[in-house]
Amino acid sequence: MRRKLISEFIGTYFLVFAGTGAVVINELTKSLTHVGIALTFGLVVMAMIYTFGHISGAHFNPAVTLGFLTTGDIRLQEAILYIVTQVLAAIASSGSLLLMFGNVANLGATLPRFSWQQSFALEFILTFVLMIVILGSAVHGKADKSFAGVAIGATVGLEAMFGGPISGASMNPARSIGPALVSGTLEYLWIYIVATILGAIVAAIVYKILHE
Repeated sequence: MRRKLISEFIGTYFLVFAGTGAVVINELTKSLTHVGIALTFGLVVMAMIYTFGHISGAHFNPAVTLGFLTTGDIRLQEAILYIVTQVLAAIASSGSLLLMFGNVANLGATLPRFSWQQSFALEFILTFVLMIVILGSAVHGKADKSFAGVAIGATVGLEAMFGGPISGASMNPARSIGPALVSGTLEYLWIYIVATILGAIVAAIVYKILHE
């Protein structure tokens, strides 16, 4: 279990560090653009999956962990430890960015561009699709698991590409909790916790129905 938790901490830390760090650096230098930020999220997810997938399953995301809990692929006690580790890693990552760059761009915190209802619906759908891809590419018995990292990383990059300008395309409560807590941007945090968790759980239920 210790190896799994260390893997989840490092993977989540670097996911948040690279992804939200890209937002911060783009704000400072105007060099990455929205496309570069989306690609950064997708590539870091892919890299971390291939690095730690064989150790912890490479969740790096409380919503994904709860999705796996719903399908029965992880026990409750283990899921709780995973989630606590992921959130602590995200907070540590945002703290690192704050020390290096200051509170720039709210440290990459996710915020609705328009109405909260719109962002809630979008985060639900984005996380639903992400969880379905994870289950179909990395869990299903007939899946070619060697390509799971590519499929999941590409999905994250794709969804960040078109969903980012509207909701921030979090798809991950830890990714939103870290920057929100450290930067003090808490008003809309609940959206990125509730919508993503619901999206992942519903996806897990649908997956179970499809593959029973």
